[in-house]
Amino acid sequence: MALPGLVGTDHIGFTVPDLEQAHDFFVRVLGCTHVYTLGPFKHDDDWMREHLNVHPRTVMRQLRFYRCGTGANFEVFEYEPADGAAPIPRNSDVGGHHLALYVHDIDAAVEYLRAEGIRVLGDPTPSRNASAGQRWVYFLSPWGMQFELVSFPDGKQYEKDAEVLLWNPNTPAQ
Repeated sequence: MALPGLVGTDHIGFTVPDLEQAHDFFVRVLGCTHVYTLGPFKHDDDWMREHLNVHPRTVMRQLRFYRCGTGANFEVFEYEPADGAAPIPRNSDVGGHHLALYVHDIDAAVEYLRAEGIRVLGDPTPSRNASAGQRWVYFLSPWGMQFELVSFPDGKQYEKDAEVLLWNPNTPAQ
């Protein structure tokens, strides 16, 4: 059984400590387009706990939606948590995550990020096995969120025999 009516991913949502800093990063550095803004939202009942699984007195200061190239939409929140903020999880932590962005020229993208003062973790690494043909590298946003650049201009090894291909931003309609 599958989720009835599933079409695909609509957006990816995450929280940042400073929405103005995040806006600059997403628009100026990454080149995303700001689409619209909502907020603030505050409730005096249990709405925040029931609908968002946060402390009921938490205030969502603002959220902004961004479109990123041919891929995902991002819903970026700034909260005023009523019970304190938790640290950013590492990849190895439960709830750990990263956001991967496809680029055509990973070396040029890494050079650009470094020139913008963005911390890049090492140099692009060639993948092996099913992901052979791909190179990747992690970088951190100004607030410490983990991002990744990936590039596989000639495809990945798994594609040669695969019945189903992973979604590819180079060919978003396929």
